[in-house]
Amino acid sequence: MPNNSKLVIVGDGAFAEVAAEYFGDDSHYEVAGFAVERDYLQRSELLGLPVIALEEMEKIFPPDEHDAFAAITYNELNRLRTRLAAKAKSMGYRLASFISSHARIAKSASLGEHCFIFEDNVVQPYVSIGNNVILWSGNHIGHHGCIGDNCFVSSHVVISGYCNIGQNCFFGVNSAVSNSIDIADDCWIGPGVVISGNTAKGQVFRPHKAEAAKADAYRLFRVGD
Repeated sequence: MPNNSKLVIVGDGAFAEVAAEYFGDDSHYEVAGFAVERDYLQRSELLGLPVIALEEMEKIFPPDEHDAFAAITYNELNRLRTRLAAKAKSMGYRLASFISSHARIAKSASLGEHCFIFEDNVVQPYVSIGNNVILWSGNHIGHHGCIGDNCFVSSHVVISGYCNIGQNCFFGVNSAVSNSIDIADDCWIGPGVVISGNTAKGQVFRPHKAEAAKADAYRLFRVGD
């Protein structure tokens, strides 16, 4: 796919590096550079492109020539990404989204603005996804479900059909939600956790800690010295 639109990425961390490669390889965007808030500006270059103060972004990357994407993960229960995206929008930038060409998005599904959907996601029919949502690699979003604004779904998460996910939620790798469940706003679902009942606002669900067996691997598999 030819690149014909310019993009500035807000952020200069690991997600910014990942987002730059995905946008460059699988979208119509050409990444022009990165921007961070002046108090956090610690370098002038990333991936051979300039890193500038967010406060100067309008001058260096004019909003009539560039779109913007805030490549921030789930810091502050996704509020940092939300705030930086809103800041870019208030400066006149159109917020970009990325949808991998290797994702399966049903025609009847609806997506908000400023989303990032990695490869191997399956978004089934009649799903509604809000603004500022990240779906990392390999998730299943079941039919007739709703994911609220500002959510972060990490990898290999299963959200079954008819689920309603509130705003600012986080789902750890390999977590799962049973059918027809309501997840309230600001919930943190840890890795490998299975949710089978409705939640209350701001709840944290931690995974069970794995315990080492008394016999070590050498004894269990009869490995000699």
